[in-house]
Amino acid sequence: MIRVLIADDHHLFREGLTRILDDENDIEVVASLRSGEEALAAVGGYRPDVVVLDVNMPGMGGIEAARRLRERYPDMGILMLTVSEDRETLFAAVQAGVRGYLLKSSTSSELVDAIHRVHRGEAAISPAMSAKLLDEFVALSQGQRQRPEDVLTERERAILRYVASGMSNKEIGLALSISPHTVKAHLRHILDKLGLRSRTQAAAWAERHGLTGGNHPS
Repeated sequence: MIRVLIADDHHLFREGLTRILDDENDIEVVASLRSGEEALAAVGGYRPDVVVLDVNMPGMGGIEAARRLRERYPDMGILMLTVSEDRETLFAAVQAGVRGYLLKSSTSSELVDAIHRVHRGEAAISPAMSAKLLDEFVALSQGQRQRPEDVLTERERAILRYVASGMSNKEIGLALSISPHTVKAHLRHILDKLGLRSRTQAAAWAERHGLTGGNHPS
C-alpha cells in the first residue's frame, strides 16, 4: 500500500484527489492538508511514501516545502502538482528534490501512474514540461544563466531571498525597515529586470540562482 499525503490550499481540489486515489487498491491517502507548513508538521506522524504538493500555497509554497522534506526525509517521494507551465518553476522544483512534476490538467490515470513511478524512485514529468526541462539544462550547460549580482542590486537580492522564503510584502518591509509599498515597487522592478511575470516565478528564479537561506543583506 502506497501511503500518500496531499497538500493543496483548494479544498475541493483536495477532495477530488482523495476520491481518485482512494479508488485505487494499492493507494491510501493518509492526510489531506492545506499548506506547506501543515505538511511539514504532519509528515513525521503519518510517514507517507509519497507527498503531493501544490506549488502555490499561502505561506510556505510547495518548492520550499519540498526542499525541507528532502532534507529531513531523503528517501521520501515528492510529486509537484501544479498549473504552472513555466520552466523556471519546473527547474526550481527539480532542484528542490521533487521526483515528479505533473500539471493539474493531467488525467486521473496520469496522476496514479506518476505516484507509482515516484514511489519506485523514478522520475515522472508531464510530457509538456519535459522539453522545457531539457531547454533549461541546455541553457545551464552553455552558461546562459544570469548571475544575480550582474542584474540585481544588493537590496533587490535581499528582497528576493525573503520572497523565496514565503514572506509577505509586509513581513519583508518589517525585516528591511521599509514600507510594504516600497517592497512592492522593488518587486515590480525585479520582475521587469528578469523578464518574469509573477511573484512565484521570482521565487523560482531565486531558488535557481542560490538566493535562499543564509543572512539577508539590508
